Amino acid sequence: MGIVLNQSIKNTLITYLGFGLGAINILFLYTNYLTESYFGLVAFILSTSSILMPLMAFGVQNTIVKFYSSFKTRVLKQSFLSIMLLLPLIVIIPLAVFTHLAYNTIGEWISKENSITKDYVWLIYITAIAFAYFEVFYAWAKVHLHSVFGNFVKEVFHRIGIMILLFTLHLDYISIDTFIYAITIVYFIRLGIMATYAFSLTKPVFKVNSLPNMLSIVKYSALIILAGSVALIILEIDKFMINQYIAIENIAYYSVAIFIATVIDVPQRAMQQIINPLTAEYLNAKNTKGLDDLYKKSSITLFIISGLILVLILINIKSLYLLLPNNYSEGLFVVFIIGIAKLFNNLLGNNNSILFYSDYYRMVLFFGVIVAVITVLTNILLIPFLGLNGAALASCITIFIYNTIKLIFVKIKFNLSPFTTKTIIALLLISACFIIFYFWDINKFPVLSILVKSILCGLLFLFTVYKFQLSQDINGIIDSSLNVFKKKPSNK
Repeated sequence: MGIVLNQSIKNTLITYLGFGLGAINILFLYTNYLTESYFGLVAFILSTSSILMPLMAFGVQNTIVKFYSSFKTRVLKQSFLSIMLLLPLIVIIPLAVFTHLAYNTIGEWISKENSITKDYVWLIYITAIAFAYFEVFYAWAKVHLHSVFGNFVKEVFHRIGIMILLFTLHLDYISIDTFIYAITIVYFIRLGIMATYAFSLTKPVFKVNSLPNMLSIVKYSALIILAGSVALIILEIDKFMINQYIAIENIAYYSVAIFIATVIDVPQRAMQQIINPLTAEYLNAKNTKGLDDLYKKSSITLFIISGLILVLILINIKSLYLLLPNNYSEGLFVVFIIGIAKLFNNLLGNNNSILFYSDYYRMVLFFGVIVAVITVLTNILLIPFLGLNGAALASCITIFIYNTIKLIFVKIKFNLSPFTTKTIIALLLISACFIIFYFWDINKFPVLSILVKSILCGLLFLFTVYKFQLSQDINGIIDSSLNVFKKKPSNK
């Protein structure tokens, strides 16, 4: 876990920097500088583009991680990467033709409830291409075990760009239309930076040589598209469907709540950058012991860290909403529901990686079809009656069903489980801290309330984790930090 921990710490810091910038953008700038309708429109465009991204990428971002380490010569590796650049065009070009021919029909369908979306439908397709090829080049860097710079570009760059655009919009230097178009430009600039970095690691060779397992590669890419879409469908389809049933400003309220809950996912997102290639390596080498160790360590470490984040969010959520415009408190229940679902995601550790990069990836496709159907049906049933809370419940139900299926499948096929007795202790600790700190607030001073409760809860939580040695990695970080403070300055 040494290289995992090293790059994961860097990625976690970078990702939290990105989320800090995102918090400023979403919680304060978007909510104050845009009307609720236009905030909802921006969230709708980006969410729908995210849903299309795995299709546009043709599953290549996962294919690179799975197959790259199986090629042993430099020529084969370069040929493989070159082919990966071309595969997404199999989807992008035909979809461009179809979108052009059916543009009016698509626009009418998407804008039937909220007419504001009609003029911006084409941006969804363009932005999805930027998202797709960014992930391809990011995977290119990750298989060389260089994930930190890519993570910085992914998590920080576009948020700085959007922050600048929000300020220029507020100062009336640009119009709202220009602002929306400029967001897409920011994502294309991000793509260009990532491509340049990927090429600096390994230059592409456009003389494509035949690969010994080319059929398996294309087959895997085609099948993994839907499987790779599942997580994004669960996260983003609710915003798309909110637009189909209720007023678009509700997407703004929902987006703020989802952003708050998504902070719980940051450690997992950071650790996955390096865990994914290592999981693929263990699977290719048939190293079951290494895989089991990685599964358990990643699970307990992520569960503890994300559990602390969830508790800090929930005990402070009422105070946080006092700092936002009144209407946004509509999403308070959403934070609770999605937060619990996110915690379950982290509990699974590298479960997704085991399935994606094993010979059972076809089952992920099967699971994906089931989950996609459940997601759509639950949203259709619950949003018209419960609004935002219905969308949150639909996502939560889907996440719990999907994760339970994956846990059982990995247990049956690999005889691996992420759970230990430490998992139960961590769950009791998370529950206890929530009960102790949730029911008191300093309502007149919400910022002070957040600071005091967070410090007290954080100290109690970390002390207990350290005392019971729930995670070797976390204890190692705490020991290293304590050693720095214990060192006395030299008398020289």
